[in-house]
Amino acid sequence: MIQVSHLKKTYSNGLQVLRDVNATIGRGEVISIIGPSGTGKSTFLRCLNLLESPSGGSIIVDGQDLLSKKTDVAKIRQKMGMVFQSFNLFNHLSIMDNLCIGPVKLLGKSRKEAEERAMELLSMVGLAEKANAMPSQLSGGQKQRIAIARCLSMNPEIILFDEPTSALDPTMVSEVLGVIRTLAKQGMTMVIVTHEMRFARDVSTRIFYMDQGVVYEEGTPEQIFEHPREERTRVFINRIRDYHYIIRSPRYDLYELQAGMMQFCAKYFLSQLVQFNVQLLTEEVLQIIPLDKGEIDLALKYSEKTGGVSLELLMPAGIVSILKDKNFSPDDLSMTIVRGLCENMHEVVDDTPVGPRVRVCFEMKKMDEE
Repeated sequence: MIQVSHLKKTYSNGLQVLRDVNATIGRGEVISIIGPSGTGKSTFLRCLNLLESPSGGSIIVDGQDLLSKKTDVAKIRQKMGMVFQSFNLFNHLSIMDNLCIGPVKLLGKSRKEAEERAMELLSMVGLAEKANAMPSQLSGGQKQRIAIARCLSMNPEIILFDEPTSALDPTMVSEVLGVIRTLAKQGMTMVIVTHEMRFARDVSTRIFYMDQGVVYEEGTPEQIFEHPREERTRVFINRIRDYHYIIRSPRYDLYELQAGMMQFCAKYFLSQLVQFNVQLLTEEVLQIIPLDKGEIDLALKYSEKTGGVSLELLMPAGIVSILKDKNFSPDDLSMTIVRGLCENMHEVVDDTPVGPRVRVCFEMKKMDEE
């Protein structure tokens, strides 16, 4: 239905929000767009119906180039409805008038036809009794449901949702998400920018994870939430917090490193036992690794989603694998302590701007305080 290729958006002040967005949206799909704030999610949505003018690339809708001067943009726009986080209702009009003004003025429907359709839609969103009310008389959740009904009154083929629940009180979020779920079951094509991760997982056919102005990773909800391929996606999904320390020589400041780690643990309310084990693991790992072969990026990571803690070291590729080194005997004290503290140890080779480097990860066991 929609094919986006090499889409770019740069503002007059030089800020590049979209760098190179490529995406395909099929008819009947429900696409949720997730990612950190400021990565271009809403801008991408607004470019799809030209509320923002792209700086480059192409948007093909049902075979027509939306950016071509020959294209009837207004006609294509009629295929797309958009629901904003701020509702955008006409506050001086009743709910019924809000739903009828578009079909009458733009679609050429009679007032009677428009009112009949409006009542059908108000019943669908559970607000038929509010037909004669004014927007000021409604709660935030009710206003957003009315905004969805108004969007549907124009008979769109696709609906774009720009964080439809972000302006709502938490108690009102579920009523709006319930309406969107109903539309998904009816086969409506939707693209949803959202921070509601559980909702995105439940309702979507595919997930786009956006970061740094691109669709960084896409896949099914199961793949994105359970088996993300990219490190940035994994960090975002698991809400991973981290502390980094660069070791440049064997003469690094151990006390500075330990103090930084303890501040990190205290910030995220990790237990005294975890703090002790983090210190012990770090000291023993650094006894094993040669520290004179180049710069080492040591990272302590904590997942707010799972509660897991891990220690990762990004090292020069020339360092011999410490996990497979045959020189370690079964009774080597440092390795014995490390194995006792970890439930999993693995290493991979990462391609970085300075060449290949080895990433060694020690995933710590979860231990209850005695």
